[in-house]
Amino acid sequence: MLHTCIDHLVITAPSLMDGAEYVRQALGVRLEAGGEHPRMGTHNSLLRLGDDLFLEVIAVNPEAPPPDRPRWFQLDAAGQNVQPRLATWMARTNNIHAAVAASPLAHGDIQPMTRGQLHWLITIPADGGLPLQGAAPTLIEWQAQPHPASKLPDLGCSLLGLEANLELAAAEQLSSMLVLTGFHGAFSVNVVSAGLPCGLVAHIQTPTGLCRLGLPAGVIAV
Repeated sequence: MLHTCIDHLVITAPSLMDGAEYVRQALGVRLEAGGEHPRMGTHNSLLRLGDDLFLEVIAVNPEAPPPDRPRWFQLDAAGQNVQPRLATWMARTNNIHAAVAASPLAHGDIQPMTRGQLHWLITIPADGGLPLQGAAPTLIEWQAQPHPASKLPDLGCSLLGLEANLELAAAEQLSSMLVLTGFHGAFSVNVVSAGLPCGLVAHIQTPTGLCRLGLPAGVIAV
């Protein structure tokens, strides 16, 4: 049976330093070093949000040669004047080929990827774009166990829920995709009126309280 769930959040930034500072100010914790993605010319830093959940800050690696294709997550557009943001999320699936076939959205080609000893399959649009501007997930199927989040230190942060605020047509597309790919998890799709801000909001428990990450105005503690 096809099954998908939230795997991790993706914050894009003009540099890892900028992204790490964004998370520090938002959640009050410091990120762990991740590694490099040779095929994409990027690198990342990580924060555990559960046994099989994490947050990733990803940026162009200035010391890596540029790839022979557009980078993923629209990172070629992440210049120095672009602010770090919750750009999208990853949905883990037990069968990425079946999930791509079942989804009504265009997720891109299925590509093998590595970071150090980790190996996985992932969907990447040819133009490096984001399905539904990032509200729809990138699909991932890990090729090794245990899950990488289990190797990160527990700093007291956990993902309580993730929501997408979208206009009606996009909300219907995303809801259909989630049903058809067998999604289960703390994710909700909200319809907003035309002209109002759209995007993702993550609700994260931190050592100092509950925070919302990804709002148009930045981060608001509640």
